[in-house]
Amino acid sequence: MGRSFRRSCGGPSPLGSLAPVTPDSWFLVSPTSLLPGKMFLVGLTGGIASGKSSVIQVFQQLGCAVIDVDIIARHIVQPGYPAHRRIVEAFGTEVLLENGDIDRKVLGDLIFNQPDRRHLLNSITHPEICKEMMKETFKYFLRGYRYVILDIPLLFETKKLLKYMKHTVVVYCDRDTQLARLMRRNNLSREDAEARIKAQLPLKDKARMARHVLDNSGEWSVTKRQVVLLHAELEHSLEYLPLRLGVLTGLAGIVGLLYLLTHYLLPSP
Repeated sequence: MGRSFRRSCGGPSPLGSLAPVTPDSWFLVSPTSLLPGKMFLVGLTGGIASGKSSVIQVFQQLGCAVIDVDIIARHIVQPGYPAHRRIVEAFGTEVLLENGDIDRKVLGDLIFNQPDRRHLLNSITHPEICKEMMKETFKYFLRGYRYVILDIPLLFETKKLLKYMKHTVVVYCDRDTQLARLMRRNNLSREDAEARIKAQLPLKDKARMARHVLDNSGEWSVTKRQVVLLHAELEHSLEYLPLRLGVLTGLAGIVGLLYLLTHYLLPSP
């Protein structure tokens, strides 16, 4: 499997961790079996201080469809949503903050080293995450997008989502650059920054597994060029267009039929 290895750079904009929600079994059914036509998924990941968030921003500026799995996972556990109610029923009101939100630290402590509790939490959250992702993906399909980027921090750590991705992208930078950025960004000592980097799967390992690697170790202008080139590569094939037009034509036909029935064929009340 070929992959591009390109050099780039950029100031990283960190994403918050989503613990304790883990993505090891989000898809209870194959998401690719639900994708319409030739639309495909692109899994994008990186490492701490690698610049992934900045790269995502460039994709979004280009008009790309991006689904942030972290944001979805936080969204579906808000008060008023089914997952929030079921979490409280399963783990008690002790997991709630004063404003009714889930206290993620308390919940994380409850499931730490408790496989049964973690499985219970996953069984509550993962179906809701999957539904939201599929809803967002289908919206992008109807709007004519060729592909959807899934921003997944633990894409290669969990491995189970890889088979659903037609393309995988890693935002890479060399270790010295990563260390310097992290120390500067988080005001950390060298020892603390190294400990945080070591807690993750090394970027060089992710780069070996990815189909596309954006080397984020140089100038930001080069980063942006790489993203533009990759976007053009992913957009190149338009094989899905006839099917999408067929779906839209079918929807228009249904609307037209309903109008005809209600205005001309059915008797007035």
